Amino acid sequence: MDYVKKNAQISNSFYNLGLEKAKIRDLTGAAEALKKSLHFNKYQTDARNLLGLIYYEMGEVSEAIVQWVISLNLQPDNNRCDYYLDEIQRKPGRLEIVDQDVKKYNQALWYAQHGSDDLAVLQLAAIVEENPNFVKAHLLLALLYMAHEDYTKAGKSLYRVLQIDKNNPRAQWYMSIVKANTGRAEVERRKLTNAFSHKQMQDDDVIIPPSYKENTGGQMIINILIGLALGMAGFFFLVMPAKTRALNNEHNQEILSYSSQLNEKNLEIDQLTEQLASATQEKEAAEADLSQAESESGGLLNQYSILAQMLQAYRSDDFNTVVQLYTQWDPAQITDEALQSIIQPIHEDMAENGYQVLAQLGDSARESGDYQQAIDYYEQSLRINGDNPEVIFNEAMAYSSLGQTDQANELFGRVIMEYEDSQYAEEARQQRGY
Repeated sequence: MDYVKKNAQISNSFYNLGLEKAKIRDLTGAAEALKKSLHFNKYQTDARNLLGLIYYEMGEVSEAIVQWVISLNLQPDNNRCDYYLDEIQRKPGRLEIVDQDVKKYNQALWYAQHGSDDLAVLQLAAIVEENPNFVKAHLLLALLYMAHEDYTKAGKSLYRVLQIDKNNPRAQWYMSIVKANTGRAEVERRKLTNAFSHKQMQDDDVIIPPSYKENTGGQMIINILIGLALGMAGFFFLVMPAKTRALNNEHNQEILSYSSQLNEKNLEIDQLTEQLASATQEKEAAEADLSQAESESGGLLNQYSILAQMLQAYRSDDFNTVVQLYTQWDPAQITDEALQSIIQPIHEDMAENGYQVLAQLGDSARESGDYQQAIDYYEQSLRINGDNPEVIFNEAMAYSSLGQTDQANELFGRVIMEYEDSQYAEEARQQRGY
């Protein structure tokens, strides 16, 4: 048997193992098996698509889109991932929410790493409310609760994780710590022991010694009276004086203790006030960073989505759509090595042909009287290929038609200075009145 067939068989075996684990919600185990399947055969698109679904179920939508985009590139036709990508693109609002959740998670992680646990908890609580399946957010939230010994809340987050991914190793480890600190582990151990052992003595069981003998009624009364007399005597002569001294000492100690506690609380209040001021400053700085990140053109998920749409447009031979999507795309945000072999040919195609299509769209818009749209198309064309006097001249004409003389003259001057030997330089001089 040659190596290709052998690798294909091993890959299929790992895929089947991953599928079985996914059916019983062992998502971590399934993901590991599917990664091994792809290690032996990267063209196993069923394994890649299922891996994407597992990532999506665990709240990691960007990782899911990466797998589906690669799968679509390897198998353009009759590929189930085409449906998954369409479903995501039909819900742009949902995609934006998930994108913001990823940013918020990173911000919460930054809070936790810099000692602002309260802010991190608030951020993560909001995330898991919007995206209940975000496993990483649940785990970080549980870890923060455990750090503050709030094991009940930690247990709730971990329980949710184990509902999503029943064999998640990190969740199981954290849960063992939670159970040990809440007494749950001992309760479960006892239940297990009782279930598999003979009957044990209960709290209300009584052992009667063989020497036990019941007293008569008269003897019992005499014993009681003697006991009362001895008890009263001991109480008045021994207990009362010692009790009085103990109460006085206890009262004095309480006064000292309260004074000490009051001083400590005053110091704590001062420290907390300083910490609050510092936390407020950190929060404002972090919110400013988050606001800046959110204001950037598109999120990471949006960039993956645009890439998927471009690949679909290529498949449909809709080059105009590819070019327009390319102008909205920021590939610098996509750092995944596996996608670079897909991105590079798109860059090359746009550098060779894309700018011409945008220039033609600009010409069509200018002829129809939509000068602002024409300017936009010309600008996008020049961003791909800035060395084009015809496009610069046509953009200047569009500005002139809008009555924006300064912008038009600036572009006419650029054509005259940089392309003096071209036919557009002479036309530009005429427009400037030289």
